[in-house]
Amino acid sequence: MSTATLNSSYLTAAAPRVMVVDGSKVVRTLIQQMLLAQMPGVVVITCGSGTEAQQQIAQGAVDLVTMSLRLPDMDGLVLAHHLRHEAGLAYIPIVVVSGDVQERLERREFSDDVTDYFDKSLGFQALTEFIRGYVQPKTKVSGDVLYVEDSRVVALAVRRMLEKHGLRVHHVTSAEAAVDWLETARSERQVPGVDIVLTDVNLLGAMTGGELLTLIRTRFDYAKGMLPVLVMTGDDNPQAHAILIRAGANDLVVKPIEEQRLLTKLLFQMRVSQHQRAKA
Repeated sequence: MSTATLNSSYLTAAAPRVMVVDGSKVVRTLIQQMLLAQMPGVVVITCGSGTEAQQQIAQGAVDLVTMSLRLPDMDGLVLAHHLRHEAGLAYIPIVVVSGDVQERLERREFSDDVTDYFDKSLGFQALTEFIRGYVQPKTKVSGDVLYVEDSRVVALAVRRMLEKHGLRVHHVTSAEAAVDWLETARSERQVPGVDIVLTDVNLLGAMTGGELLTLIRTRFDYAKGMLPVLVMTGDDNPQAHAILIRAGANDLVVKPIEEQRLLTKLLFQMRVSQHQRAKA
């Protein structure tokens, strides 16, 4: 870690501190440069090994940790466990940055010590936006969400949460109604009609949220980048999670819902999709 980077941590008590742990000096440097360029005021602490990360944490707290799973001296999940249970970082976001996120999600290899995961193939610019969502979240955003939830109580709480941040929410209570909504949007040449679909798994009616997901990917032929689907589930069965990921879910949100985590995942998927559609 450079002296300049270390000393900048004392410029302001409010400056977010991000630790980047990766065995590749090139990767560490690229992430550091992108964060410093795109997030003024951020303090970036870079570490090339799990041992170095442990030593740096002992010198001062951080607001977020990104880490590779393959470190020179230990597995990234071992480091995550240490940070959670021995270094006192019980509540900060720990984000795994990996090139095989899809496969690991399908195998449910991420432990509860990991807050979130990022697919390295999306690029460092997208990673910067992902980190910003945690340490410098926007108070107001824009976009349209097709929200599928049959519980009136849950729907009211989540809808208020999303609308509070500036999102337009189109709420339906069944997968069948969601299909009708998407069909109408397509008939009116509004493709896909919304920026993201947020759906529960268990819904009233003949169709589940998983079946809605399959229809979006097959019948409508909307790829992940065209129309992201974020699935909420109360099922902690790894096999059930793997089925949803293989069926085309961009990501999962496990209940009970945490506002910051839901918003970070949802807004990130929206931004990536909007960027990809703009390039198409």
